[in-house]
Amino acid sequence: MAVSIIAITSKYAPGDKSNLIAILQDAQKKVGYITPEAVDKISGHLNISRSQIYGVASFYSQFKFNPPGRNSIKICLGTACHVQGGDFLLNALNSEIGISPNETTEDEKFDLDRVACLGCCALAPVIMVNDAIFSNMSVVKMKDLLDLYE
Repeated sequence: MAVSIIAITSKYAPGDKSNLIAILQDAQKKVGYITPEAVDKISGHLNISRSQIYGVASFYSQFKFNPPGRNSIKICLGTACHVQGGDFLLNALNSEIGISPNETTEDEKFDLDRVACLGCCALAPVIMVNDAIFSNMSVVKMKDLLDLYE
């Protein structure tokens, strides 16, 4: 792991803080998430604190700090989905798979994220699993949907 992060950071000028997001993107692309070891190496390379790196990375929903599951679930909580029961679906999903947003199940079957909008407002509420959108979701439909994924 450390070797691949060093290979990534070596492509960028030492101390150039403007490269932080690009380095984080490259690190996540390589491993699937931002590891504590990656944060340490990036901190040293850019001469910024670990907390600054976490502050930037946690601001953007694209960055993950846990290993991804085999299936990524995104639940939309934009206005239309919220009004149509998105929060209720999120709570039911938390109970069903036993994780909260930004976590991965112990068996690494699923990871869960809440998103501001998936752009499917007329189909609300929606859930995205991997790259597939599932519309007009209900708790019953959601439970059936989870059974489709290994």
